[in-house]
Amino acid sequence: MNTQILISGGSIAGPALAHWLHRFGFRATIVERSPGLRPGGQAVDIRGIAKEVVRRMGLDAAVRAACTDTDGISVVTRNNRRVATMRSDLFDGDGLIAEIEILRGDLSEVFYEATKDNTEYLFGDRIESLSEDADGVSVGFASGLERRFDLVIGADGLHSGVRSLVFGPELDYIRHLGHYLSFFTVPNRLGLDRSAVGYGEPGRTAGIRSIHENREAMGFLSFRAEQLAYDYRDVDAQRALVRSRFAGAAWEIPWLLTQMDSAPDFFFDSCSQIEMDSWSAGRVALLGDAACCPSPLSGQGTSVAIVGAYVLAGELAAAGGDHVVAFARYEAAMRPFVAVNQKMGRSNAAVSSPRGRLGILAQVMAVIVLPRLPFKSLLMRAMLRGVNAIELPDYAHLATH
Repeated sequence: MNTQILISGGSIAGPALAHWLHRFGFRATIVERSPGLRPGGQAVDIRGIAKEVVRRMGLDAAVRAACTDTDGISVVTRNNRRVATMRSDLFDGDGLIAEIEILRGDLSEVFYEATKDNTEYLFGDRIESLSEDADGVSVGFASGLERRFDLVIGADGLHSGVRSLVFGPELDYIRHLGHYLSFFTVPNRLGLDRSAVGYGEPGRTAGIRSIHENREAMGFLSFRAEQLAYDYRDVDAQRALVRSRFAGAAWEIPWLLTQMDSAPDFFFDSCSQIEMDSWSAGRVALLGDAACCPSPLSGQGTSVAIVGAYVLAGELAAAGGDHVVAFARYEAAMRPFVAVNQKMGRSNAAVSSPRGRLGILAQVMAVIVLPRLPFKSLLMRAMLRGVNAIELPDYAHLATH
């Protein structure tokens, strides 16, 4: 097909979509505002049906080779005494620590390497204007470049620029879940061996996990708060906000705060969801967090994006490039899957970073007791029913590559 599709966002959803578009004979271009691939980032999980999509991509081995390889997570006291542990092989690898857990930057690199030879990448640029007519979309870039495409896909995350341009202000669609989180790379000060540790105080939680074969670690800080007014592009202001919220905290938190300023991959954002009546308008559609972010608290954002990329590309191929038909079928297939995972995100938000010490104690007891329950497998499958809440269509017969 000669259909040319512009994708905004070069992290995970965008390259995953580009992979499938090439498989089905479409021509994809990805524009990414960062000057290159962004390193590090939070550890993301691939669970349930998303693992099958990765297998169909032919990238299962590459993804597993780049995993954090975390054996489990332990709850610790302020003196680093471990009081409860949950292993990653519990619940068939789809539990709190997933079988396939990988740093966002590492997964992005796997997808980039798989698509760079057949996908045009425009780093250091972004979409500034969109003008649609009967034959396509005229796109103006911040760099001054102007080009034409048949379709435009916004796969540019929670703060999607494409969504703002086409559907209106972010505030019209965002649902704050009462939490903020931050991730950044730090030295493996605790000598962690393929493991993670977490510590909680009322209203705030911290953690450290080893990464990259224990050579480094990833620090994690999260706190409860109502919706705050801050500039999500102002990193210095975000660091100051995190520092103020964790003033006087114990455990390794004072040391983590000293590491923020020098961390090359500092990330901070709200735990929020995106709720929209429609994910498409004319020749423009949204994918992943831009369309339906379930929030990091669901543990399913990456899986939803990967499954969505497969379904969107497959439906475009099945419809012979007819975007009106394809966008409608994509949304109909994905809506129930998204609804279940967003509900899981809201449920997890209710119990994350407990407000009081009794809530913290309840979390510790859950980690201790849950693995010992005789019906734990059935219980966890019920809790994580969202990971398989979609039947994957088979588009293999439509592949041209």
